[in-house]
Amino acid sequence: MRTQVGIIGAGPAGLTLSLLLHRLGIDNIIIENRSRAYVEARIRAGVLEHWATDLLDELGVGARMRKQGLVHEGIEIRVNGVGRRIDFKSLVNKTITVYGQHEVVKDLIQARLSQGGRIEFEVSDTSVHDLESDKPTIRFKKNGESHEITCDFIAGCDGFHGICRPSVPTGVLTEFERVYPFGWLGILAESPPVNHELIYNNHDRGFSLYAMRAPMITRAYLQCDPDEDAKKWPDEEIWAELKRRLGPEGETRLKTGRIIEKGVTAMRSFVTEPMQYKRLFLAGDAAHIVPPTGAKGMNLATADVLFLSRALEAFYKSNNTALIEGYSKKCLSRIWKAQRFSYFMTTMLHLNPKDSAFDRKRQLAELDYVTSSEAAAKALAENYVGLPID
Repeated sequence: MRTQVGIIGAGPAGLTLSLLLHRLGIDNIIIENRSRAYVEARIRAGVLEHWATDLLDELGVGARMRKQGLVHEGIEIRVNGVGRRIDFKSLVNKTITVYGQHEVVKDLIQARLSQGGRIEFEVSDTSVHDLESDKPTIRFKKNGESHEITCDFIAGCDGFHGICRPSVPTGVLTEFERVYPFGWLGILAESPPVNHELIYNNHDRGFSLYAMRAPMITRAYLQCDPDEDAKKWPDEEIWAELKRRLGPEGETRLKTGRIIEKGVTAMRSFVTEPMQYKRLFLAGDAAHIVPPTGAKGMNLATADVLFLSRALEAFYKSNNTALIEGYSKKCLSRIWKAQRFSYFMTTMLHLNPKDSAFDRKRQLAELDYVTSSEAAAKALAENYVGLPID
């Protein structure tokens, strides 16, 4: 097989890149080790920055998002049950949209296949070769048969545990990581949301987050140990703790319901530099991880592939390699700003078991300042809805 751009991974990054390249007339093939049903059902966070919703519209995949997505004009930050609202609309005149990542993936797959795009699901033994040449290759097996794709470029959109980043020769990449001493016990439940916007709650018992996925579906999280076993948490105790951390009105505001799923997410920050080697480019979780507190994961992946599509457009239209050579620098400038914001939100809202009484008082003062100062609230809003994309 022959294509201009071989894409490994059918998550938001790989699928969005495929659509962007198709719009530019650049041939591409996606390979994915999971089934279509699996990737369309894989539940992940779903907060879209303002510019990202506009991009989905431009790609012709925004109709269902506009109909079913929940537009939020702000968030509420609570401290021990007392809340203050950060009004995005009045502060920066932008919004966010809550729309599940798996729903975005469904829309992207449907659109790409309707265009005649090629997505090879359920492949195995994927590997990349000839990275030093101008014709790198992707090898994989499907239904027991071996296949090879010769490419001009390879986009590694295969996630943190994918094969692309480890395929870069030793010594080329530098990795930066921070592991946090807490995690999130998350639930998805058949219950009406507590609020029409997200509530971030700093409590003496630990952080909690109250969100929604639909008018009658609640998404909620409790700070816990990173190695916590979700199975040891009875549903009744989860609801009781969510009510306690919400504050005095928790009993009346939070309605219980059937918990559809629950699990524990460890928290870490990760960045690899550079994000490219020869004609192999890393994008999304293959290159960086952010704690979910800042709601940046899917948005950063989308920004990566938007920058990559522009670089490839310049190469194919005028043989200009400047944007290709500057891909890592362009992406990393945005990524590190997102890491800064995610770290800020994470450390401001969670209890660190290593913190002293002084640290706790300082944290409470920071929360008070951020929610009472217009300048501080505006900075938070600007970052949350998404820094300008250029």
